[in-house]
Amino acid sequence: MSKSYERLAALNKSHVWHPFTQMKDYNNEDPLIIERGEGVRLYDVQGRAYYDGFSSVWLNVHGHHVPELNQAISNQLELVAHSTLLGMANIPAIELAERLVDITPLGLNKVFYSDSGATGVEIAIKMAFQYWHNKGHRHKKSFITMGQAYHGDTLGAVSVGAIPLYHDVFRPMLFQSHVIPYPYAYRHEGRAEGAKEATIDALRDLLETKADEIAALIVEPIVQGASGIVVMPDGCLREMAELCREHDVLLIADEVATGFGRTGEMFACDLENVTPDLMVVGKGLTGGYLPVAATLATDEIYGAFYADYQEQKTFFHGHSYTGNPLGCAVALASLRLFEERNMLEGVRSKAIFTANKLAALKDRPHVGEIRQKGLMIGIELVRDKGSREPYEWGERIGVRASQKARELGMLTRPLGNVIVFIPPLASTEAELGEMTEILAASIIQVTEG
Repeated sequence: MSKSYERLAALNKSHVWHPFTQMKDYNNEDPLIIERGEGVRLYDVQGRAYYDGFSSVWLNVHGHHVPELNQAISNQLELVAHSTLLGMANIPAIELAERLVDITPLGLNKVFYSDSGATGVEIAIKMAFQYWHNKGHRHKKSFITMGQAYHGDTLGAVSVGAIPLYHDVFRPMLFQSHVIPYPYAYRHEGRAEGAKEATIDALRDLLETKADEIAALIVEPIVQGASGIVVMPDGCLREMAELCREHDVLLIADEVATGFGRTGEMFACDLENVTPDLMVVGKGLTGGYLPVAATLATDEIYGAFYADYQEQKTFFHGHSYTGNPLGCAVALASLRLFEERNMLEGVRSKAIFTANKLAALKDRPHVGEIRQKGLMIGIELVRDKGSREPYEWGERIGVRASQKARELGMLTRPLGNVIVFIPPLASTEAELGEMTEILAASIIQVTEG
């Protein structure tokens, strides 16, 4: 180890508290310290290269150190780095809002900026609540969420979260939500059709009895991320949207993870032609460069807040860096690259290529299921393939497979027993081929070796 690395590693262990990380374990290891990125690879301070196999936590779109994105930030720096959106505007925020309205589902015409997916969800929840309040329906104040949902880590977002490991300790601090099952076909005896039916029946029953007190349903459309890349059966999202509409309950689509091409369409809602009342976007919005998120609303939602000053219907919410010009400028540049490089068509063809490369893993004795939508892929590892018996938490099978992948030259993070593969959308087929080979080797060595 170099003296430089030793110093950085010591300082890291002394002062940095890492998210979603048990620091007692972490501080017994030699930390990975990234120095730079180039294309779809990251390089540590010792010069070792790694494929970015999870897009730096599902963020990166075009790769690292992209000249067009770098230049967009540089150009904006020559003008202004930040100017508040509280009562005034800036050019990139205006132009990005126009662009977002153009590319999101028809009818989402108003854009409210924030700085992360969690804050975007917080905004959507508060908008939904205050919408009904402003309309005079003050009894509509509860929410529906889905089993194993993850919508961020602020208290409102955690209140509509349903992963016990992450959320249960905070329950005394939160408002309660109704929970219906997310259609997890692999873990349902009725498989896809049975899982879908269970979800739709649960939603229908809840709405038929309690719609008059429910403000909104929040859902990760088509792919539920942190639960293990769980993919909805076809038609499920559309039927959920129809039920919400029939019972006068708002639909909030959390597209933070699924948006900006990950599923093969610009947004997962596009896969089933669903327009939610509120949509949250983030992560890939800036290409993975800067923290910008947005909550989009219909004119109907916006209109409930549009009133005379003395009525006090204003949405009293905001963030210091809302509509940050640097972030909005690089987001505009990223969206231009989507068009210029025909990214969506590329994702669809690369998804087929990747599925073919991973197909051989389906027969391995400890690969329970490979779930995929676009370039969002989760591989669930099981102790027994026939019974679908999971590995015990203490066996750390996902952690061990991810550690092996790092040794072989690719970075990812597991979701329990599910190995996540969410590469940058700009990855070439050659790069995807090498990454899938590392992924397969890691899984086979850890589960069979």
